Amino acid sequence: MTKKRHASIWLALLAAFALIAAACGDDDGDATTTPAPAAEEEPMAEEEPMAEEEPMAEEEPMAEEEPMEEMALPGEGVDVTAGRANWSSGYFQAELYKLLLEELGYNVSDPADIELGPNNGYIAMAQGEMDYWPNSWYPGHLAWLAGELPDGSLVGDHVTIIGEEMLAGGLQGFLVTKSFADEFGVYTMDDLNRNADALAAFDATDSVPGNGVADIFGCPEDWTCDNIIENQIVFSGWDNIVQTKAGYDAMFAQAVDNVGEGVPMILYTWTPTAYITQLRPGDNVYWMGVEEILDDSNPANQEGGEEHDQRGSDGSGGYASIGPDQCPSAADQESGKCKIGWVAADILVTANNDFLAANPAAAGLFEAVRLSVIDVSLANVAMGEGETPADLAVQWVADNRDLVDEWITAALAAA
Repeated sequence: MTKKRHASIWLALLAAFALIAAACGDDDGDATTTPAPAAEEEPMAEEEPMAEEEPMAEEEPMAEEEPMEEMALPGEGVDVTAGRANWSSGYFQAELYKLLLEELGYNVSDPADIELGPNNGYIAMAQGEMDYWPNSWYPGHLAWLAGELPDGSLVGDHVTIIGEEMLAGGLQGFLVTKSFADEFGVYTMDDLNRNADALAAFDATDSVPGNGVADIFGCPEDWTCDNIIENQIVFSGWDNIVQTKAGYDAMFAQAVDNVGEGVPMILYTWTPTAYITQLRPGDNVYWMGVEEILDDSNPANQEGGEEHDQRGSDGSGGYASIGPDQCPSAADQESGKCKIGWVAADILVTANNDFLAANPAAAGLFEAVRLSVIDVSLANVAMGEGETPADLAVQWVADNRDLVDEWITAALAAA
């Protein structure tokens, strides 16, 4: 119904009410004013028929989106032969690099399948039997790069030191039973070598009692530190000190027992490891000092012994920022540092040249990774409590996802 028709009906009703009112007068008979006649209703305009709506065009079905093609990872289809050192403090890093390479698509072997000391590890890399090794210690391991292969080339011609995994991350030196050192006042290796009473007390309970010398716990024969210690003994004239060479963990266990019983012992050790959570400098042991720091003269005629120089590139190495509370001989140094006798080692990745050339993403990853000495030390402590290095690496990646993503991005950019 249109608005005009509604209006006409209401006008008609009003007119009817007006007529009724006019017909009803007052009680005194006076009539009310006669209303004006109602205006004639205008004829209603005919409504124009509504235009029929045109039927809506049927919507064409939307084309299905083509699925986006996933970008291939640079390592897909590439097998990588990993390896690790035969000392447990390097296991965590080996597992971590395996996981990182796998995120780039590489198929990486179990590092435990090739567990080698440096004497064989560098040759294996040079000959392509192992693609990379995350457990290099420089400058100590530089000597292995000078080794000659059957074809006359040098190991260093076929491998590359890459990245900055842990610069100055490897502290090395000798620990001594604290109670013994305090009793005899021997705080350097030289003190022990010339103190007859201290030597006699040491010799009475060491690994070869009664042979007239101090038998200290050194390194297994296939470790670089074995050769360096031999050079140090000759270089410093420690005629009354001999290195015991055996499995390191067995020697360490004996050293812990000795310290617990107050028995004299001296042990070579390093960080980052869990070892110094049991033999704690300043608590039950001290770091021993040395009077002279080994140079490149190679007095014991060790293979590659010229590279055993512990003075560092600028000649000022062999000191550590350890105070007299942990290294009493530091009190005798003007710098207040411990003359520990070993330059702080860079723990780095070494890899086969052909592998790096064929896999720029892997090379980019090796360049990007930086590890914390504290994180690696904590992983080693957890391993000592029964955790596996593989599980620890998985957890570390999860806890450090943002950092790992940065490394992966850098590796992909290199590819």
